Amino acid sequence: MKSLKKLAVLATAMTFASSAAMAQVNLTFHTAGSGTPVALTATALVEQASERGVANIQLKEGQTATNYLQALAEGKIDLANGPFILPFLMTKGAGPYAKLGKEAGAELGQNIQLLYPYTLAIFTLYAYNAKGISGWDDLAGRKILNGPPRGAATGNSRALAQFFGGVKHGQDYESVTVNWNQASAAIVDGTADAAVLTVHFPGPRETRNIAAGAMTMWSMPKAMFESDKAQKLLNKPGSGAYTAPVSFIQEKMGSDWTIVSEDDTFRGMAVTGGDFVNKSMDEETAYQLTKAHIDNLEAIKNVAPFMSTLNYGILDTKVAGLCGPNPVKFHAGAVRAWEEAGHSVPDCAKP
Repeated sequence: MKSLKKLAVLATAMTFASSAAMAQVNLTFHTAGSGTPVALTATALVEQASERGVANIQLKEGQTATNYLQALAEGKIDLANGPFILPFLMTKGAGPYAKLGKEAGAELGQNIQLLYPYTLAIFTLYAYNAKGISGWDDLAGRKILNGPPRGAATGNSRALAQFFGGVKHGQDYESVTVNWNQASAAIVDGTADAAVLTVHFPGPRETRNIAAGAMTMWSMPKAMFESDKAQKLLNKPGSGAYTAPVSFIQEKMGSDWTIVSEDDTFRGMAVTGGDFVNKSMDEETAYQLTKAHIDNLEAIKNVAPFMSTLNYGILDTKVAGLCGPNPVKFHAGAVRAWEEAGHSVPDCAKP
């Protein structure tokens, strides 16, 4: 009996020692502003990794994705998250990474590997009912909020307004650009008549906007959305064609919003991305981090009302934005965790 007790004490001690050893792994994680899907997802991982004794993760919010993804690729931090478009541009030595050059950019970009994908936001058109806008075909002569003064979001917004609305910025409508923290105010105070912008269902910006009056959100026109040209535009690196039942979006947004579509499907453009690590991370740590995420998917979806709309736990290439021109592959440890949990990892996304 005493021997059994000694063995039990020894086993308990070994368990605590093992957990303590794992918890001694210190990792750094950079993400964007608090309250955003990437920040909320990062916070969830920090808590889950700590509770499981996987690692102590030092999280730094409010950072610029362009900068911290380069830091991740250079091995200066351990984890980061953001849109797939940035690793794509890095591997091309283009856009914000033009100074790296194609050769250095391609080499660095290969260092970024994926733990798990999700949708960061959805591009759509919305406006106050009081503005009297009838939809995508009524943007000419309007003041349209396109996003910040520069960056991928603004380029996407203008491209969508031109394709689905037939209007070109600076020529057919006045393009309004403000920093992200001023976007809500620009809509409320009438600086912009409408926004072609990323939304959440609903996020903090949408909640602040609706407090000032009833609003309408328009699905992208079905025939145009399903055309080959549109699919090419919508499914470029870092984005994907997004569909959901109108009833689902309406339920999420509430009765003060009117969701307009030709049928019972809402159509928009998703910004795709995920949580990344440097490929040098050891397989077991990457496995344990990914497993912590997979085991807590339902809890993550309940962190905020809009989190359940962001495709957590879905590895479908089109939904998640994987493969094709997207250069980001899963970390080997992440592949093991997903497959162990019964998910099929696309071969084209394996390292």
